[in-house]
Amino acid sequence: MDQSHLNASQSRSVDRKTIEKNRRIQMKNLYSELNSLLPQTSRESLALPDQLDEAANYIKKLQVNVEKKRERKRKLLATTAFEKLNSTGSSSMSSSVDLSMPRRLPRIEIQETGPVLHIFLVTSMEHKFIFHEITRLITEEAGAEMTHAGYSIVDDAVFHTLQCKVMRLFFGSDD
Repeated sequence: MDQSHLNASQSRSVDRKTIEKNRRIQMKNLYSELNSLLPQTSRESLALPDQLDEAANYIKKLQVNVEKKRERKRKLLATTAFEKLNSTGSSSMSSSVDLSMPRRLPRIEIQETGPVLHIFLVTSMEHKFIFHEITRLITEEAGAEMTHAGYSIVDDAVFHTLQCKVMRLFFGSDD
């Protein structure tokens, strides 16, 4: 029984040594792979912890750059989507919208196509009540039927699109 216990103990020791050896090989491979991804500088003269710090800093810089690119892509996609919605008529509003300006006065563009009105409204988050006021005016006072309402948000700007079917329009006096 002592012999089997001794063999089991030696077997565990050999297993641990093999596991440790494999772990070291894997760590060396990972380090080599990480090192090959970094820009080539004079890192050979740096100690291993310094090289790892340099790699961590480089990765953080890359993460910041990726986040900036994602934000830029999101803004471009939002403006492209808004321009597509606006392309049914004149595109004067989409070209005049400044996304870099966080606080702006609301802008509205109304296009009429027969009995259908297309309304494009750009507000800031602080002027969002205007959307509700416009929808109330259109539905209650103008008697229009809302067929589509959508919005998208980019930074502080809210892009609203409304489409409605006009039952009656009252211009001027009630003669």
